[in-house]
Amino acid sequence: MEKTDTLKLRASNRQAGKKRFGTAAIFLLLLILGLFMAMPVYLTVVMSVKPVEELFVFPPKLYAVRPTMDNFRDMFRVLHQNRVPFSRYVFNSILVTAAVTVLQCIFSSMAAFVLAKCKFPGSKLINGIIVVALLYQSSVIYIMQYIIMAKLHMIDTYMALIFPAVASPMGLFLMRQSISQVPDSMIEAAKVDGAGLFRICWQIVIPNQKPALMTLIIFAFQGAWNIQTGSVVFREEYKTLPTVVSQAAASGLARAGVAMAAAVFLLIPPIVIFMLAQRQVIETMAHSGIKE
Repeated sequence: MEKTDTLKLRASNRQAGKKRFGTAAIFLLLLILGLFMAMPVYLTVVMSVKPVEELFVFPPKLYAVRPTMDNFRDMFRVLHQNRVPFSRYVFNSILVTAAVTVLQCIFSSMAAFVLAKCKFPGSKLINGIIVVALLYQSSVIYIMQYIIMAKLHMIDTYMALIFPAVASPMGLFLMRQSISQVPDSMIEAAKVDGAGLFRICWQIVIPNQKPALMTLIIFAFQGAWNIQTGSVVFREEYKTLPTVVSQAAASGLARAGVAMAAAVFLLIPPIVIFMLAQRQVIETMAHSGIKE
């Protein structure tokens, strides 16, 4: 009897040891991956506080020997040299980003609800077109976008930046996949109670799609914040902050530090939105769900 208890205890200890080893291995792997993903952000911050002479030292160092904030002061000085104040560029970026994010969430949600829960001729074809559209980069359709914007007289307006970004195949695909998990019985019950499709969409289905919406907000905000005016906006007062920063960074090696400081400045809003939205995603995934 004692021998049997001893063998069971040893087996239990071995299993506990294997479990602890597996947990430690997973933690170590996640730590390495986290450091690997955080390295670009760290290098960007470090290079933004390096003086110009340290930016071109070989081999490069992972720290600043003489950190300075001159790059950030030079960034604001260079951007203030334009006839348009720096605050106008910030306003343009905030306006375009907010409009694109809100409109993309609205239209993607409505279109996804129709494609996921409404049966009509050609729905499968439209879903197939959406999947194919995921394969194309935005640069492929620049010429067609310019022609359409020119025909609609939207060149040199905010609409030329907002309208093309509202239609997002990725956002539509994401919302459609999420809404397709909603039980049909819930929608049928709402129809029996007299609710219309619009009310079912916004009062029943969409409130239960918070994880998908938060994910869509992250992607939409990141894409909209980095929008550059390209060849559709030529007036200086309508240009966004990334466009002006890229123009300043392309002025030569002397402004390499300014470019890195601008990269840090542009990196802050997407990171803040990501952290806030990620918290909401985790909470909604843990506490919400729809069951048949």
